[in-house]
Amino acid sequence: MRIRATLTGTAVVVLATAGPLTGIAHARADLDCVDFVYQEDAQAVFDLDTTDPNRLDEDQGPDDGIACEVLPHRSSTVVSVATAVPTLGVQGGTGGSVGPAGFERAVGVALTLAGAGIAGAYVVRRRRSTDRRRP
Repeated sequence: MRIRATLTGTAVVVLATAGPLTGIAHARADLDCVDFVYQEDAQAVFDLDTTDPNRLDEDQGPDDGIACEVLPHRSSTVVSVATAVPTLGVQGGTGGSVGPAGFERAVGVALTLAGAGIAGAYVVRRRRSTDRRRP
């Protein structure tokens, strides 16, 4: 009986925490060289995380730490990181995903709460039926 209660409690916790994390899954957009106009913008994003999760330094030959070498350079040396990171995805004209819509979040939260309620009701019902059997 304790194993079932533990598993049910674990399932409730997983369901309760998985719903709100759907926004985090869509938050990080995969950037490519085509998402940038100038090489300096791509370089600024590359310099934020030199492990290169966006594969901006994928030219032929060994990785040299220079992102998107085929892009044109700006005439000035001022680099703005704010213009290099897309925030609105397709709505902002930069491509990529914008994440789940509002109704998708609402459906996810409703299903999570319904599942948690059903699991909780099941645990209460099982405990009550077990308590009645005991003398």
